Amino acid sequence: MRVLLVGSGGREHALATALARSPLLETLYAAPGNPGMAESAQCVDIRADDIDALVQFAREHNIDLIVPGPEAPLVAGLTDACAQANIACAGPSQAAAALEGSKAFTKEVADAAGIPTARWQRFDHDKDAALRYIREQGAPIVIKADGLAGGKGVIVAQTVEEAENAVHQLGLPLVIEECLVGREVSLFAFCADDDAVLIGAARDHKRVGNGDTGPNTGGMGAICPPADFDRDAQEHALDLTVRPMLAEMKRRGTPFRGVIFAGLMLTEEGPKLIEYNVRFGDPEAQALLIRLESDLLPILKNLADGTLSQEAITFSEKPSIALVLAAKGYPDAPKKGGIIEGTERLETLPGVQLFHAGTALKDGKLVASGGRVLTVCATGKTPAQARARAYEAAATIQWDDKMLRSDIGAV
Repeated sequence: MRVLLVGSGGREHALATALARSPLLETLYAAPGNPGMAESAQCVDIRADDIDALVQFAREHNIDLIVPGPEAPLVAGLTDACAQANIACAGPSQAAAALEGSKAFTKEVADAAGIPTARWQRFDHDKDAALRYIREQGAPIVIKADGLAGGKGVIVAQTVEEAENAVHQLGLPLVIEECLVGREVSLFAFCADDDAVLIGAARDHKRVGNGDTGPNTGGMGAICPPADFDRDAQEHALDLTVRPMLAEMKRRGTPFRGVIFAGLMLTEEGPKLIEYNVRFGDPEAQALLIRLESDLLPILKNLADGTLSQEAITFSEKPSIALVLAAKGYPDAPKKGGIIEGTERLETLPGVQLFHAGTALKDGKLVASGGRVLTVCATGKTPAQARARAYEAAATIQWDDKMLRSDIGAV
């Protein structure tokens, strides 16, 4: 099978590594890819959001399957464009991708489907009304940009003043909602129309600083599986928060096909929906896929064809951890250009894999080119062993502006 993988982050590198193991794979292309992905894929200079160029490339190179990594091309209509060109794409339609493209749409679907979620209000045009609502509700309160924001469009305000500043910072349209109390988890499933197959769960650490402090990011690390969210609890949450959504989307005439990522809060009343994403998480994908034993390629091809694989998806029993190595200044103004050294040492460490994200080659040297630069993943017999392996591996990688949290898997 000839496959085009769309994206250039750590998630896409993990997907490329999993796809490259498939005996069904003939050729793997990545658009645009990164230096790490170049080890298993032919990287092509096409932006992930250039829909026309992606479809044209797929036509010219007889691509059998497009695997989208990030959300932006899905929200922009990649799957619809592929359908018109008779090219299989393992992702939802533009209409279904609105589950991630609009926070307000997600809340409307959740309410219509009877899915437990936080109380909320939307504000499209009236900033003063949003500010009044905040003063009426008090803090803590959650302010969300309605559209895509690269994982940085949510502010959990601890004071009314902080919430008011968030309104000015994010601008309209907004969703303002009740602040749920509990532990967050990320639930993943393959979906086709009104059916879903559980993939698994992870716990992401979104704040930039130790102790879950500082601004939200795209994610600074993840553990898999969460100790307080076993397989039975995951299946229950799937019944509560994903299958009703699938039925509602089908009822609306916009059935969902692809990977769903349900962000949940485990509250005293049970799991409640925070958000949907229409793709694998980053860095959750890295923590999940390092444990995957099944062949991912036929699963994704079946998904693109609108069916779910009947074979059980198998994972290693070993727990895993993902550590994001970021550039100082992330998420606001990451420092770029630092020369990265020590990555080759990870090849000798047991249970460890390295995934590239914001990296580039300059004059033959690997340099930091983004905010989240690398993801170090490790498995172990116990969570403690996986954690120790990952931090040992992370310590071998150096560049001037390297930054990572020291408490992933310990909080």
